[in-house]
Amino acid sequence: MTYTDRRIVENYSTLFEGLNSTSKTALIERLSISLKTEIEKKDIDFFKTFGALTSEKSASEMVEEIKASRSFRKKEIKF
Repeated sequence: MTYTDRRIVENYSTLFEGLNSTSKTALIERLSISLKTEIEKKDIDFFKTFGALTSEKSASEMVEEIKASRSFRKKEIKF
């Protein structure tokens, strides 16, 4: 946890001290829900990337194409 995150948590906890127990319970429930949806969203976004490249070429053909498209230039370095 960064210093900034720690300060934010401390400031919010000061605000929460004034809430009654019902409000605190509701807040905990909402935070729990937001954590669950955040984790699910990360998983979905991660798995969406699989199969993103669609091509009829085989892997070895793609590798050869990439290698063939490389260009190098010779540059003399003077000291």
